[in-house]
Amino acid sequence: MTTISAWGIFTLLILGLAACTAPRPQPSPKPIREEGVELPYNRLLFAGDVMFSRAVRRAILAAHDPALPFRKLAPLMSAANISFINLETPFSDVGPYHEHGLIFHAAPEMVAGLELAGISVASTANNHARDCGAHGVEYTVDWLRSHKIAPVGSSESEAVTHEGVVLTRKGICFGFLGYTFDQKNGNWRDIDPRIALTDVAAVRRDVQSLCKRADVVIVSMHNGIEYMPKPSKAQIEFAHAAIDAGAKFVIGHHPHVVQPEEGYHGGQIFYSLGNFVFDQYQRQATQHGEIVEISFFGALALTTRVLPVKITPTGPELEDLTARGTLQMSTELRAHRRQNLLGKSMLVPGAEPGK
Repeated sequence: MTTISAWGIFTLLILGLAACTAPRPQPSPKPIREEGVELPYNRLLFAGDVMFSRAVRRAILAAHDPALPFRKLAPLMSAANISFINLETPFSDVGPYHEHGLIFHAAPEMVAGLELAGISVASTANNHARDCGAHGVEYTVDWLRSHKIAPVGSSESEAVTHEGVVLTRKGICFGFLGYTFDQKNGNWRDIDPRIALTDVAAVRRDVQSLCKRADVVIVSMHNGIEYMPKPSKAQIEFAHAAIDAGAKFVIGHHPHVVQPEEGYHGGQIFYSLGNFVFDQYQRQATQHGEIVEISFFGALALTTRVLPVKITPTGPELEDLTARGTLQMSTELRAHRRQNLLGKSMLVPGAEPGK
């Protein structure tokens, strides 16, 4: 009969306890973000009036570069998930190019600048929409689409125009509509129903309908009085109607100068972003504009900031900041900004206008 000593029994007990208390392999924690699944974070950029005629056209031809006006800010614009501009010049493959005056005509090859900047949406509803006639309206819509740019505010039919456009980014549907206060530009007596006008009843219907297909609705508004630092009654009424109908943002243009922003009933209105690509050097205020950057997580707007831009003959560029972080502004431009009675833009940190 085999006998086990007390020491042997003690050793067996120790080994048993060690086996029971030995750490067991734990399953790896689940990653917060599953591989291959993108978080629904999107950055949207909005810029103002873009025109490819007169001095802008001459600069492009002199440089032999159809994308010249967008070279400086293309890295910024193309990095966004969606970038928007107001296209103040219709494209057309027929008709003359005007060196002066208020009839605008963009050569087809100048779409290269929009492509370089990664423009996703272009408002085609403005007072210059018919500068190249009915053919120009149709050609602009088709030309933009063929280069993967969605036109808003005009299309091949009235019904399609008022349906708006939906772009999906990371599972979030962003809906866009565009409207203009005028489409005749002093040259036409009739109304082209394919170009949406700033009718309050229409924007209410359109926004409510688009909200059924989009998580976020954004309205482009071409309206206001040129060179005025404050929005007109018509601008305010239309923008408020869009927000009340369910739009989250209203992006304004046409005055060619920066106008204030307004928070209204849970939405945000930028009454005018001023110029972006233009040749109005007769005033200080028309040589400055803004890019609005809105960051979304899902359908929630997390942050909104404004990037001031300076308009130059070779294209817009971000405003230079001094060592103290203040914008270099002329007396005229500072006075213009002070007249924005509804408030001032939310500038990037350190970019508060000098006083």
